[in-house]
Amino acid sequence: MKKCILFTFAILVTSFAVGVDFPFNVYTDNMAKGNHYVPSGWMGDVGAIQANQNCTETPYTGKTCIKITYTGKTTNSQGWIGIYWQNPANNWGSSKGGYNLTGAKALEFWARGEKGGETVEFKMGGITGEFSDTDTVSGGPTTLTNEWKKYSIDLSGADLSYISGGFCFAASQLDNPDGAVFYLDDIQYVQ
Repeated sequence: MKKCILFTFAILVTSFAVGVDFPFNVYTDNMAKGNHYVPSGWMGDVGAIQANQNCTETPYTGKTCIKITYTGKTTNSQGWIGIYWQNPANNWGSSKGGYNLTGAKALEFWARGEKGGETVEFKMGGITGEFSDTDTVSGGPTTLTNEWKKYSIDLSGADLSYISGGFCFAASQLDNPDGAVFYLDDIQYVQ
């Protein structure tokens, strides 16, 4: 009887989503083995976006960082741009693939603007569909400086049990009428 109870308990434990180890990386370096999401969810005026994950222009750490160039042009009648880092690539909630990030206390990343003054909103989660993210948290509009600075989105109280949209940014033409160039590095979930 005791063996039966232990076996049943083991089955119950293994049937839940497996947690991850922290820090849990979204991006550290181009093609790094520990990167867990893909910048595949382009939104808004996608013709006005250039994204380079292999940028070598003074990364914060490592050999590369991410360079985002927003021309500020309206190419799809939206007036804004954004990119989701998704898992799997191009997952808008139609397939399984999210991670159980329960236990993460914050989403941390480093960012800088090319000139300073670029305004960008950063967030995580928020993808909806058959396999929706269980929560979304935004850091709100952020004005960047031209020096690397660490940013942190507090995840206290968030339901992180299923997150396929691991990181996202959005920038508007209203906030950046002449466009914007900014850099990102070392994006990770931490405890």
